[in-house]
Amino acid sequence: MRKSSGLVKWLLIGISFLFIFIMLVLPLVTVITEALRQGFGAYKDAIADKYTVKAMLLTLEATLAATAVNTIFGLFAAWLITKFHFRGKKLLGSLIDLPVTVSPIIAGLIFVLTFGRQSPIYPLLESLDIKIVFAVPGIILATVFVTFPFISRELIPVLEAEGTDEEEAAALMGAKGWTIFSKITFPHIKWAFLYGIVLCAARAMGEFGAVSVLSGHLRGKTNTLPLHVEILFNEFKYVPAFAVSSILVMMAVAILIIRSVVEYIGKRESENVH
Repeated sequence: MRKSSGLVKWLLIGISFLFIFIMLVLPLVTVITEALRQGFGAYKDAIADKYTVKAMLLTLEATLAATAVNTIFGLFAAWLITKFHFRGKKLLGSLIDLPVTVSPIIAGLIFVLTFGRQSPIYPLLESLDIKIVFAVPGIILATVFVTFPFISRELIPVLEAEGTDEEEAAALMGAKGWTIFSKITFPHIKWAFLYGIVLCAARAMGEFGAVSVLSGHLRGKTNTLPLHVEILFNEFKYVPAFAVSSILVMMAVAILIIRSVVEYIGKRESENVH
C-alpha cells in the first residue's frame, strides 16, 4: 500500500511538472529566445522604439489608475458587504463578480454603446469635450471594469472570518471609526489587501479584449503593450513582437515575485501570532 502511494505521488509530481513545463516554461523560453534571435542590438532597438515606449507608458498609466480606483472601491465594497446588513446585499456581491463572467470583448462593446456616438449621452460628453471611446479614458475605464473584483474578493473572506467582536468591543470603549479601522480591522486584512492589489495590477497589465475594442488601435496614442504586440505580429515583425512580449513577461515575473514575497511575509506573521 505504501509503495503504491509513493508511486502515485511521484506520478502526480511528474505529470504536474511536465504540464507546467509545456504550458509555462517552454512558452516563456520561446519568447526570450525569439526576442534575441537577431542579437541584442535588434532587441534593444525594438524595446526602445518610440511606439513601444508610448505603449509601455500607457500600460503603466492604465494599470496604476485601475489599481488605485479598485483599491478604494474594493476596500469600501468589502467593508460594506461584511459589516452591514441591507437589502440587495447578495445582488451587490453578484454584481461585483460580473466582470469575471462577462467576456472582455462584450464589456468593451458595452462601453462603446454607452459612450460612443450612438449613445444618448454622447452630445453631453462632446459638449464637455470628454472623449472616452478611442481615447485613454476608455482604456482606463475598460481596465477598471475587468479588474475590480480582485481586491474586494480577497478582502471579503478575511473580513467575514474576522467577525465583528473586536470592533464592537472597541466601539463600546469609545473608539472612533477611523481608530477601529486602523488599529483593529486593517492589521487583520493588510496582507490580503496587498495580495489583492498585486493580483489587480497583474491582471490590468495583461488586459487585451476590452481595451482592444475601446482603443481604436491608434498607434502611439491608445495602444497598450498587448495591443502593440498584436500589431507587430500581424505585420510579420516577429522579432520586435517577441521583444515587446518579453517586457510583459518580465513585468509578470516581477509581479509574481512580489506576490510570493507578500504571501511569505503574511504566512510568517500569521505563524508568529499563533
